[in-house]
Amino acid sequence: MTSSGTELHDLTALEQAAAVRAREVSPTELVDHALRRIDARDAALGAFITVTPERALAAARDAEAAVLHGSDELPPLLGVPTAIKDLNNTAGVRTTCGSRVMADFVPTADDHVVTALAAAGTISLGKTNTPEFGFPCYTDNDLVGPARCPWDPTRLAGGSSGGAAVAVASGMVAFAQGSDGGGSIRIPANINGLFGIKPTRGRVSNAPFGGDVTGLGTNGPLARTVRDAAAMLDAMAGPVAGDPAWAPPLPAGETFLRQAERPPGRLRIGRFVESAMPGVALEPAVAEAFEDASRLFEGLGHDVEDVPPGLLGPDVLGSFERVWALSGTTLPVPPERVGDLRPLTQVLRARGLALSAQDAMEAMLALRLFSRGFIRATADYDVLLAPVCTMTPRPVGWFDAGGDGAADFELQKQYAAFTALFNVTGQPAVSVPLFWTADGLPIGTMLVGRPADEATLIALSAQVEAARPWAHRHPPGWESHR
Repeated sequence: MTSSGTELHDLTALEQAAAVRAREVSPTELVDHALRRIDARDAALGAFITVTPERALAAARDAEAAVLHGSDELPPLLGVPTAIKDLNNTAGVRTTCGSRVMADFVPTADDHVVTALAAAGTISLGKTNTPEFGFPCYTDNDLVGPARCPWDPTRLAGGSSGGAAVAVASGMVAFAQGSDGGGSIRIPANINGLFGIKPTRGRVSNAPFGGDVTGLGTNGPLARTVRDAAAMLDAMAGPVAGDPAWAPPLPAGETFLRQAERPPGRLRIGRFVESAMPGVALEPAVAEAFEDASRLFEGLGHDVEDVPPGLLGPDVLGSFERVWALSGTTLPVPPERVGDLRPLTQVLRARGLALSAQDAMEAMLALRLFSRGFIRATADYDVLLAPVCTMTPRPVGWFDAGGDGAADFELQKQYAAFTALFNVTGQPAVSVPLFWTADGLPIGTMLVGRPADEATLIALSAQVEAARPWAHRHPPGWESHR
């Protein structure tokens, strides 16, 4: 508890960092408080696969020593607890990728994003729950089971960054790293009442192991506030020599956090509800949330209009499915362990391996050509406004109850019918928590920016956060388990 009586988990990440620098709270106190929250809440919610208290407390003691030393060059987020998704390699800490096949794998090197977050001063408490190899849009696996939505634990928390979202939404950490290859940051942000950023392609390096063959996946932040997410993106952003794609940096001296302080100006916002999935319809609550967001943006002085239909050709979905399945061809799975994979993973891996080289290259070329055309066709809009999912959060077991991997995948396509498009185009996109249903479930709204223009998305998101704050909203159990 702080001197003002505020509980430590009530503080934002930036407030925690400021309190550390002012010596109002120590990194050890922050980490110890967060670990107690995990001990009390994680068994019921499934946020973590691996917790590393000894490593976290050792890092906290090092951070505390740096503060006491009185250096003027302290990292910006020194002492702030966070967590790393279990798809990302962490040297000396097991990285399971949510699979029994990888249950005992311990990397010898960190992913670049792990190193970058540590350099910014954050302290990882462990590895967050993720589905097997990150394929599904929900989080469940054979190691620790499902990540559950804190607003209603009978429902799935989304995926594949479901554990990260649960850790933030339930107050275990103020922000957490996620990754997004088809909606895996935006979907759990939408479900759990958080702000999540999928950065533009090349903004955050996937080094040293991410080959970026398909160009779909990237790392990004999940947070309770826009400013916290922007600060985490500042820590993550930047290329590594040899990266296949580099996003142009912000102007010298600028930061993403500073974008949250500037007015966005009057923007032209295009309402985009076209999906490559045939027959997709929005549940009434999701449609209500979308219309409500449209009115909110109009009320803030922006020009909101419908994007003309017909931008998605008939072959986009098929090409994406083939490219998505390609990711299954490089899984580190010995032939004798294929039977240990979950049904969905087996189906996608088999589909990928069945593609000829010509099939694979034609699908990737089709997506590249489509992306160029789509970005040109929507270039007159500053921002696109779209739903995140078609439905409210699904009950635990809804996708895979029948044990049929192909049927599971079809349900996911209907549920997450909008997000993957912007992994294909590489545009930055965010989920903003602007709506709650009558029974208390969050529904996010997706904002999509021009390529490499996270700045406008952050400025606009900060504007709507000020107009309709959400950080004061907490799921059941927030005040307990301190």
